[in-house]
Amino acid sequence: MAELPRRTLGRTGLEVTALGFGAMELRGPPAGPAVSDADAERLLNGVLDAGINFIDTSIDYGRSEELIGRFIGHRRSEYFLASKCGCVPGAPGRSEHVHTAENIRAGVENSLRLLKTDYLDLVQFHRSLTPEEFSEHGALQEALALQRENKVRFVGVSGTLPNLTKQIEMGVFDTFQVPYSALQPEHEAAIAMAAAAGAGIIIRGGVARGSPTDWDNRTYYMVSAEDLKNRWEAAGLDEVLDGMSRMEFTLRYTLSNPDLDTTIVGTRDLDHLKANVAAASKGPLPDAMLKLTKERLARVG
Repeated sequence: MAELPRRTLGRTGLEVTALGFGAMELRGPPAGPAVSDADAERLLNGVLDAGINFIDTSIDYGRSEELIGRFIGHRRSEYFLASKCGCVPGAPGRSEHVHTAENIRAGVENSLRLLKTDYLDLVQFHRSLTPEEFSEHGALQEALALQRENKVRFVGVSGTLPNLTKQIEMGVFDTFQVPYSALQPEHEAAIAMAAAAGAGIIIRGGVARGSPTDWDNRTYYMVSAEDLKNRWEAAGLDEVLDGMSRMEFTLRYTLSNPDLDTTIVGTRDLDHLKANVAAASKGPLPDAMLKLTKERLARVG
């Protein structure tokens, strides 16, 4: 299998694989399907064996942090580890977030315990806050204090418009995790702005959460499956594929953006993981295909 391309994650200097692994699919019930320990162990070791070196997780991804720590904690030197903050350890759902200094510290220290590590390479605020919300109860200041204590190396934001622009202008965040794909281009200008400012760019939703292969059973929190399907069909993207699968096409379109550093794709299935790696290893779309795709998407608007 071809080696995954690597890019520098902005000013962090970390050399990350262009394909990262999003561990949300390992969360288990009640938010997701059950995942056995044996399957989680095979999958996580398969991620590293495939050459992926960037893993993204979160406090509120159920069992995800626990499983990572248990099954690949002993391989910690092989991957960069990103988690989130602002979430509440032990909270039953993903909706509860508290942005106080106390909760930021409690969350990071709980993550370190579960992940069986002394440090996070990256901690990301899991909500796209305003500058005032970051500082109101000391949340940002505490994240920076944890950085000074070497419990986290870099601090970022999982951000979206309209607050994303002001977050970039703050000049304090090392990375931004942003939704982006051929079917969800709304953040493209902000991504370019953040990259120009020296921040690392982490893409989520780079394969539109699998929608190109399963419109009826997939959703994405910012865009409905119906809207994604309508964009695809209005642009006539099936006519551009030239024998490529929809999934490979969508992933490689995302990788064609020179401003991104890694795109995180999640799965519970080892075969899906291998297919993602094979697609990402081919790199960006051919120039002519990319040009034609952009022309068609521009006509759709």
